[in-house]
Amino acid sequence: MILEPTTLKRIVRSVLSTCPDEIGCDECFEQLDRFVELKLAGKNAAEAMPLVQDHLDRCPDCREEFEALLAVLRYMT
Repeated sequence: MILEPTTLKRIVRSVLSTCPDEIGCDECFEQLDRFVELKLAGKNAAEAMPLVQDHLDRCPDCREEFEALLAVLRYMT
């Protein structure tokens, strides 16, 4: 299998930027509702839950979930 240069760069960047205490997608998803609640309350969610923020910064799929949940809840309030 041959990888495209952009894909290879993304993989290498991801590997090099991992932290020993980072969380995965499952754990991020489990904590996402609390993170969104903090955001909606005007609190600093990134400071309160730095591992979730770090994961959202690194994972486009979880970031998309976060943004969708936040948009829906903002619309409903």
